[in-house]
Amino acid sequence: MANLLVVEDDANMRLLLNARLRSRYTVTLAANGQEALEKFDGGNIDLIITDIMMPGIDGFSFIESLRSRGEAVPVIMLTAKSGQPDKCRGFAVGTDDYMTKPVNFEEFIWRIDALLRRSKIANEGKIVIGEVVVDKETFSVTRGDVVTELPSKEFQLLFLLLSYPNKILTKETILDSVWGYTTESDENTVRTHINRLRNKFDGYPEFEIVTVRGIGYKAVVKK
Repeated sequence: MANLLVVEDDANMRLLLNARLRSRYTVTLAANGQEALEKFDGGNIDLIITDIMMPGIDGFSFIESLRSRGEAVPVIMLTAKSGQPDKCRGFAVGTDDYMTKPVNFEEFIWRIDALLRRSKIANEGKIVIGEVVVDKETFSVTRGDVVTELPSKEFQLLFLLLSYPNKILTKETILDSVWGYTTESDENTVRTHINRLRNKFDGYPEFEIVTVRGIGYKAVVKK
């Protein structure tokens, strides 16, 4: 099971989170940011769930401390602070997701699992779908004995889509993620690269790149 570090100063909320999560994950509890740093350093933590308002080191400072050390562990902020400035600051210091209390636990589990999946993909640098292996180290897609090497942008686009299976990614998100915020490329560039990928992997039973008209694209992964 994945190892979660839950950082929450309210004892009742700590107990509730532990009760709801321990059947699916190994849970380590901390009551404040300082204790959380000590427990993070002492264990193999796969994901952190942290409140913001805590005595001593608050959630913002806790995440800033981790990111300043180069720690890439995924973090979910779970807090009663629902204002836009707080969300903006949370993402600015390095959180990966932000949820407000009271929490919908079904959605909470979905978000935890999504972050764990993406973290695993990032660490391994590979996506495996049936017989298909998409390898970030070699910019290649392998299926059986067939190896297809891709140009950088085509590979980044495919890897991005397959990292979020069956999820719609807007054209703007794709442009920012693959070409960068300052790019002069436009939607036509994305469309051209999508068409190239379709031509290369047309007929692969494992996945299909689908256009969502007026919004963007998604990789439909077939089980």
